[in-house]
Amino acid sequence: MFKKKAIPAMAALCLFAATQAHAGPNDYIRTPTVEYGEREIDFKSGIHKNRDGSTESANSLGFGFTPTNWWFTEVYAKYAKPAGESNSFDAWEWENRFQLTESGKYPVDVGFLLEVERPKDRTEGYEMTYGPMFQSEWGKLQGNFNVFIQKHVQARAAFDTELLYQLQLKYRNSELLEWGVQGFGNVGRWDEWNSSGKQQFKMGPALFGKVKTGTKEAIKWNVGLLAGTTSATPKTTLRTQVEYEF
Repeated sequence: MFKKKAIPAMAALCLFAATQAHAGPNDYIRTPTVEYGEREIDFKSGIHKNRDGSTESANSLGFGFTPTNWWFTEVYAKYAKPAGESNSFDAWEWENRFQLTESGKYPVDVGFLLEVERPKDRTEGYEMTYGPMFQSEWGKLQGNFNVFIQKHVQARAAFDTELLYQLQLKYRNSELLEWGVQGFGNVGRWDEWNSSGKQQFKMGPALFGKVKTGTKEAIKWNVGLLAGTTSATPKTTLRTQVEYEF
């Protein structure tokens, strides 16, 4: 069932938030489902190897919880190490995921993402990422596909409004260990896509796991090794995410 209360909440968040970038080394697949009452401490890390041989990395640490059965919210601090520079604080980010359909009721579960980032460099204004998330299941297979718009508001520098996408296919063999593939792409400006060779896309194998540490506590993790398929994409990316749920 469509969650009507999510619409005013999303509108309020958009009011609050009133150059081509590639997906960060620690970017991850967002999912549309929400589990009411869950809290988590979330750590994400990743490293890129660029085409010129240089490397860059990113890390984040956050705390999230579910105020309702259709809304998950998380605030986290982001750190980055650009090529040739030292690791330092990069931004604060506020992530919100809204579950718009009841899990399993329809062939496709639908959600909506809204992220508001406040970079350390205030000339960048606020970075907003928003768009729909889709998830479906076929037996032990689970597929995800997300489409996001990313734009900057109140920025003194010029930024393109870009169209990003994510995909994931996972074989749910066992909760302890699952496997699949992940992909992250950027077509460029949302209204004027780059040519295929200048778009960004990376894809590769991923592993997933969950270990219960108590009645309501668990550690969830996933790791992916992604290869860039175009000259505009970093050559390789190693990314990981670890969550402590309680």
